[in-house]
Amino acid sequence: MRYKFVVILLLSIVLLFCFQIELEAQCPMCKMSAESNLKNGGTAGKGLNKGILYMLSLPYILVMSIGFLWWRNHRADKEDELAKLN
Repeated sequence: MRYKFVVILLLSIVLLFCFQIELEAQCPMCKMSAESNLKNGGTAGKGLNKGILYMLSLPYILVMSIGFLWWRNHRADKEDELAKLN
């Protein structure tokens, strides 16, 4: 079960790197739009900044979740090995 998970994870990572597509960033357009909105009294710039922070935090949360699951499963495996020895 554990090896199947590792194989699927590694295969997913390899496929992710093999099939990357190029994306063009639209930062200048977003910046111009937010600045013009703020000049006219709008609040779109604040929402844009919150969206950027939201997208920035998701990869960190994902990596921390995977790390926690790995640590928990690794600890459980060690406890099982110790129980077998006793």
